[in-house]
Order: sequence, then C-alpha cells, then structure tokens
Amino acid sequence: MDKLVELKHGLEETWHSLGEGWRQLRDRASEALTRFTPVNRSRSSSEEPSLPPALASNWGLLAGDLYENGEQIVIRLEVPGMVKDDLDLEVHGDALIIRGEKRIEQEQGNGRYRVRQCTFGSFRRSFQLPAPVIAEKARARCSNGVLRVELPKEERVRGRRIEVRSG
Repeated sequence: MDKLVELKHGLEETWHSLGEGWRQLRDRASEALTRFTPVNRSRSSSEEPSLPPALASNWGLLAGDLYENGEQIVIRLEVPGMVKDDLDLEVHGDALIIRGEKRIEQEQGNGRYRVRQCTFGSFRRSFQLPAPVIAEKARARCSNGVLRVELPKEERVRGRRIEVRSG
C-alpha cells in the first residue's frame, strides 16, 4: 500500500509541475501577445489589397524585455519588418507606450494565400515603468528588427553611495 501512496504522491507532484509550467508559459506569452488592428486608408488599385477576414491574423507576438540598473531602464521590443518611421513612443505617467504599424507585404503574381500567419496593421504596447524617468533624455533606436529604448531614471531614485568619514 505504501508504494501506491508514493506513486500517487509522485503523480500529483508531476501534475502540479506541469500545470505550473503551462501557467508560466501562458502568463509570459500573454504579455507579448499584441492585437493588430487593420489600417483603413483610401487606396488606389495599385496599393495593397485587404485580406479576407478568415485569412487576416489579428494577434501576433511582439516579445519584449525590460530591465533596469542604477542609472536607467532599458526596454527591448522585437519589431520584425518595421523601421523607425513605423514607430511612435511616448512616456505617459509611469508607462512607456509604443504605437506602431506593421505594413503588409503582398506577394506579386496570380497565386493566393492558403495560410496567413503574419500579422499586419497598427498596434499599441504598454510597459509599466518600475521607477520615474526623465522622458526628455530618453533615447530610442530601431535596428535589425529590434527597438531599444533607454530611459534615464530620475535623480532622486538612482541611489547614491554615501561615503562614511571618520572623526
């Protein structure tokens, strides 16, 4: 009977570990999951056609990282296929708001899509900032499909080493 209890306990632990792993994966993915909204523009016939709703993908992953050190907060966001002119950044309160547009690249020729997994359209991502920043001194660079934003922390939150003197 002890072996059966041990087996049951082991299975419960395994099941719990699997459940926890899936929960962590879901939580991490949901932060990177971004809704893309189709951009309605007046188009001439030579411009990009709209996709049928069944083929249009409205959700995509824009994975990002946020880390901080004593001086600044750095945010990296993967923005494949986008250039600096596709992006608009704003510090609003204690958040960095990133808006952008990923433009559709239509294949030329007489073929048709059978699968369409790439997402296109406008999007908005928000990163909660862990400390107040000096927005006027922020720097951003987009290179090789990665946006890097450096936000200097306000002086009062940077922390300073205090020298202790004797006497």
